[in-house]
Amino acid sequence: MKKILVVIAMLFNILIFGQEKSGAKQFWENLQKQCGKSFIGEVKEGAANETFRDKKLVMHVRNCDKKTIRIPFFVGNDKSRTWVLTYKNDRIQLKHDHRHEDGSEDKVTQYGGTTTNSGSSMLQFFPADQETRNLIPNAAANVWWITLDETSFTYNLRRIGSDRLFSVKFDITKGVPTPSAPCGWKD
Repeated sequence: MKKILVVIAMLFNILIFGQEKSGAKQFWENLQKQCGKSFIGEVKEGAANETFRDKKLVMHVRNCDKKTIRIPFFVGNDKSRTWVLTYKNDRIQLKHDHRHEDGSEDKVTQYGGTTTNSGSSMLQFFPADQETRNLIPNAAANVWWITLDETSFTYNLRRIGSDRLFSVKFDITKGVPTPSAPCGWKD
């Protein structure tokens, strides 16, 4: 009975709104609901990495507009990283914006990729793009993915053909105080 009601609701939405929202659009709207909020994370895979071990990890969904969401990712006192998500033509692009304390771009920045399909409301995959391959040849086999549900946001990286795996999970049920501006931003 429940499945029948779900199908009827989907058909109703299609009749009223013209079509069901794509996975990318649903994911985007769900992520925008977190705008302005900050959360503590925990490394789930790749904990041996000295960059992240024993450091406080905070993400801040700091800036959202219709087409762009910027999420600074702080590792201890290091405020150099921002995940930049862009929504265009029912696809989502992920870029990694790395900056120095003075706001200038790091030499390794703007790498990432774009989804190859609309994905799902809770999962988006980003295979490395040509810009990434040109900038970091070894990263040509990178695949990033983000999962988002009612309780967590998880950022993941896998380098296909290697044992490289990194995953950090943020509990989005418990906000934390908003951190100060990341490198290159003004409060």
